[in-house]
Amino acid sequence: MLPRRQQPASITFRHPVVSRRFALQAGAMSLLGLGMEHLGALREANASGEPSRNVPARSVIFVFLSGGLAQHESFDPKPDAPEGIRGEFRSIATGIPGVQICEHLPLLAQRTHLWSMVRSLTHGSNEHSAAHHIMLTGRSDLPIGFNPSRPQSTDWPSISAVVGAMAAPRNNLPPSVVLPERLIHNTGRVIPGQFAGTMGPRKEPWFIDAAPLEPSAYGAFPEYEFDHQDRPLSQRRQQFAVPDLALPESLGAARLSGRLGLLDFIDRRRAGLEQSADAGRFDARRQAAVSMLTDPSVRRAFDLADADPRQLDRYGRNAFGWSLLMARRLVEAGVSLVQVNLGNNETWDTHGNAFPHLKDRLLPPMDRSVSALLDDLHACGLLESTLVVMAGEFGRTPRISLLPSAYKLPGRDHWGRVQSVLLAGGGVVGGRVIGSSDRNGGEPASEPHPPENLAATIYRALGIPPLAAWKDELDRPHRVYHGAPIAALA
Repeated sequence: MLPRRQQPASITFRHPVVSRRFALQAGAMSLLGLGMEHLGALREANASGEPSRNVPARSVIFVFLSGGLAQHESFDPKPDAPEGIRGEFRSIATGIPGVQICEHLPLLAQRTHLWSMVRSLTHGSNEHSAAHHIMLTGRSDLPIGFNPSRPQSTDWPSISAVVGAMAAPRNNLPPSVVLPERLIHNTGRVIPGQFAGTMGPRKEPWFIDAAPLEPSAYGAFPEYEFDHQDRPLSQRRQQFAVPDLALPESLGAARLSGRLGLLDFIDRRRAGLEQSADAGRFDARRQAAVSMLTDPSVRRAFDLADADPRQLDRYGRNAFGWSLLMARRLVEAGVSLVQVNLGNNETWDTHGNAFPHLKDRLLPPMDRSVSALLDDLHACGLLESTLVVMAGEFGRTPRISLLPSAYKLPGRDHWGRVQSVLLAGGGVVGGRVIGSSDRNGGEPASEPHPPENLAATIYRALGIPPLAAWKDELDRPHRVYHGAPIAALA
């Protein structure tokens, strides 16, 4: 067993001082197919043996509520609207004079000094797959030949893929990570818009599968399995697994094997490392894998077993809390963008039984976990450099409806015309309301913002220049920005 972390020894003559982590990474290169030409990049990233603490790196945590959060039951209640529009929930005051939000978000209501909201995000789709593609890519126009049932190479690249290609890696970590799972409907439909699309398969974001679900489960429930149609289920409790740190499946699978000192040091649960014969082609991903495998601080970000019980209680001992705590650790470790999918299988799709399920199962754990995330980032000084964004693929209809053939109690249908988005940190001034919806919460009444503007706000927060472009596999340039950052947030 190699000894625990030591200070790097001074070396005479003109050789550079290198950290133990760098030495381990360099020693692992032959296992990973890396050549000596990669030493420069590794040395630069590890010159001090520790990440720089002088200049805070810019990061984004993109919280995505798959299924569509109802604006009336969250950040844009309409207490003076008719009963068939305002719904069952009361509104409560916030720290913003005259501004109210849903009664089941009391913790966020107390923290409006940390966050602002856009009440007028709008696009033209009421269909789940198309709206996912629109919001996850920041592109309102669908690509030619769009298929709502499966991703295609002609899809627009996701925001997470663009950031992965444009942001500089830190600490040999991937710039962009998606957790705790891919968005896959229990019918087997893989949601388009979350992948690299026209960027090509080598630019796929890193997916951390930490909350595996059995096929019969309704979705990524926060704690216990439930079904919006109230079909009988086993009420299994959500589990959160420590993920294996592996490269994308497209690179071909192999296992690290027998290297005495290295294998003693590497956590065997994370010894799955995929390789390719072409050393240069997947250079960045291999370097990221080395760092994940050899750096205890990186592995710690993925393993919540050592978390303070009080911290787990603050975030919530459920999939929402675990995911956001992991996101906070990954940002601290050096990941530029972490997309957190709070709800698989369109868990926020509240067509029916909406009010009991929002009240008892969805809003409280979201309120708790997001509030804990904001508190933590603020307390440790990371909120100033970390933008937190929370949105779904669309809002919900102004009018409440009931489908008696499927639901016992009413809910709201899909509605792309308007939704509310929460933003905090990363240069966002807290306590502001940008835009408004009409009196029924059905259309933007002022300052409409398309998804392109939200994506541009994310790119700006990460320091990506307005004229930046990414290149596809044929070396053709494509612009990153398709809209303007939301100026009123700053």
